[in-house]
Amino acid sequence: MPVVEMGAIRKHYIMPDGASVDILKSIDLIIEQGEFVALMGHSGAGKSTFMNILGLLDKPTGGVYFLDGEDTGTLNSRTLAKLRNETLGFVFQGFNLIQKRTILDNVALPLMYAGQPHEDSRKRAEYYLGQVGLGAYLKHHPRQLSGGQQQRVAIARALAGEPTLVLADEPTGNLDTKTSHEIMDIFSEINNDGITIILVTHEQDVANFAQRLVMLKDGGIMYDGPML
Repeated sequence: MPVVEMGAIRKHYIMPDGASVDILKSIDLIIEQGEFVALMGHSGAGKSTFMNILGLLDKPTGGVYFLDGEDTGTLNSRTLAKLRNETLGFVFQGFNLIQKRTILDNVALPLMYAGQPHEDSRKRAEYYLGQVGLGAYLKHHPRQLSGGQQQRVAIARALAGEPTLVLADEPTGNLDTKTSHEIMDIFSEINNDGITIILVTHEQDVANFAQRLVMLKDGGIMYDGPML
């Protein structure tokens, strides 16, 4: 069963003058369990809107979207939030860490908010921070870490929820080349463990870590196949 199955996904916005602007135009996409997909396209191609729909942060204007077998168009907001929490992990360019809390807290708190017991959340957070090489930094705050280390915290936070699909939006955008490749090595290891990854990037050397490339142009898919 595919992790992502989209049919004729469309998205448009109505402008103040009443004009309709098409952002996504009838997108069909199937992503199987365990794939590593790079999503690329020039600014304005529709990548951000597409990722928001993939992440259940926005709804399409038309079409169907099945996530892990669930028809998302039939679910209410509460059920969508539950599906998002149980199925998806998010990694952003800006890390989005709580500066006044330790990195252990940063990873454990979302688990507690999702209803996990306090002790179990902290044990799981400690485990995943160890998996990304930060086991010796549990009591550090984000400001005490480098950009690459902060992104590792963000990856650990995404993994701690044990998602089926990780959505990474420009995760190396604030990092130098060497650190970017170190972060991408972690994503490769995650993918080797069977987790599906969709990665948005403008950088070809980063995209090359994926096995499949989806190129957006003017709200549609212009290429979908092996890395070029």
